Amino acid sequence: MALRSVSRRLGSRILNHRSFVASLHSHATSFGFQEVKEEEKSKLVGNVFTNVASSYDIMNDVMSGGLHRLWKERLVGKLSPFAGMKHLDVAGGTGDVAFRIYDAVYSVKRRALQKVDEVSLEETQIYVCDINPNMLNVGKQRAADRGLRDNKSLVWVEGDAEALSFDDNSMDGYTIAFGIRNVTHIEKALAEAYRVLKRGGRFLCLELSHVEIPVFKNLYDLYSFQVIPNLGELIAGDRESYQYLVESVRRFPPQERFASMIADAGFEKVEYENLVGGVVAIHSAIKL
Repeated sequence: MALRSVSRRLGSRILNHRSFVASLHSHATSFGFQEVKEEEKSKLVGNVFTNVASSYDIMNDVMSGGLHRLWKERLVGKLSPFAGMKHLDVAGGTGDVAFRIYDAVYSVKRRALQKVDEVSLEETQIYVCDINPNMLNVGKQRAADRGLRDNKSLVWVEGDAEALSFDDNSMDGYTIAFGIRNVTHIEKALAEAYRVLKRGGRFLCLELSHVEIPVFKNLYDLYSFQVIPNLGELIAGDRESYQYLVESVRRFPPQERFASMIADAGFEKVEYENLVGGVVAIHSAIKL
């Protein structure tokens, strides 16, 4: 697992993150390998996640052989959650990342080491934001199953990554796992992440990415295009949604280019770590 940094010279910044967003314009965009109108993409993506919501977690286990659990643990480990933090998990409807953050904050061992008091714990707020209400409903049910239905530290919010409802400089951390490739304008989502984070706040993105080893890439492509859609049909009864999934990964920017996009949004200390040869990557950055 190689950790890579993206260094930038201050003088190379032509636009700040606000003018950068203002320069965006509306044309066609990708939905998998299809070109669609921008205003159509969110509806198409919404249909995908409405279709897969009930089987989303089990399909993640099947497709990754359970590795997605380790990837998310790695993501949360980089976040270093703390009692009293205000955290935003975007595209996190089923709660997988949010529950891990919650468990880390409320860990008895961690509390003992940090000498955490009950007041700090009560101030902890983990916002789970997702544009799809069906995904949020799955997460709320999972919270209920864990005895956390009425827990005040977990807040479920229906919202758009490109137009967040949260105040400027209000969050200590921002995570998005397997979600940013589905937004219509990645730049807008990054700008919103920057806006809502406090100074010193950490941005973390876990996303399926691009394999760099030629032989492994061929095997990965074979698995992606020949196996995953068939698994989707067999387990979820939905081949097309999982065909979109593998296509959307190929349309997502390579690691270096995405890291540059994060830096262009205003973030500092941008770096990424490839896992499983680049099948997934964790990008991290700080708002200074």
